[in-house]
Amino acid sequence: MSDPDAPADRVRRAAVRIAALAQDGLAYAVGDPGKDYDAARYRELTELAADLLAAVSTTPRDVLRAVLDADTGYATPKVDVRAGVLDERERFLLLRERSDGLWSLPGGWADPGDRPGPAAEREVLEETGWPVEAVKVVGVWERDARGKQPPMPVSVFHLYFLCRVTGERVPPSELETLEVGWFGLDELPELSERRINRWELERLLAHHRDPTLPTEWD
Repeated sequence: MSDPDAPADRVRRAAVRIAALAQDGLAYAVGDPGKDYDAARYRELTELAADLLAAVSTTPRDVLRAVLDADTGYATPKVDVRAGVLDERERFLLLRERSDGLWSLPGGWADPGDRPGPAAEREVLEETGWPVEAVKVVGVWERDARGKQPPMPVSVFHLYFLCRVTGERVPPSELETLEVGWFGLDELPELSERRINRWELERLLAHHRDPTLPTEWD
């Protein structure tokens, strides 16, 4: 977990908030000739936010700036869904990502129009080939509060679902998946820490063992 009182984290959180306020301002100023002055100041704030984020991150500034540019309209947290699928030996279904060669739970960004549970089920099928059913929301956690690295210039909520296999495997369709495998907590491969961490896997396993545990959130 990250330390919210650490100077670098305080700077990062302030920069994320500045970028969000600038985005909100642009959402209402752009297209209104009477607010051109305001729009210019909001764009300047976005540049300052990118400078601050780059100062406390190993991610290049141009990458951070591109992420900020990609998000338009009123600023809200992004939603990422992740699926915890365990077998009878309490092994997790993991996939190796093509983007970084590391391992993660199936999942990704929820699309507009998605319902959260079916979105998680779809991600598992597309990325691993296993049909599953979402049976429980285990946790709703804020990405940076869980210590994900590297930090992102936007706020992200992770929705973690416990899922069960409902049929036979078919070939996965997602091109970013290199490998698929089942792993116990004592035999985990190198995890993609920008997506998942061991603490989250431990919580999923705890809910798998005791389905009566209440949903957790930040």
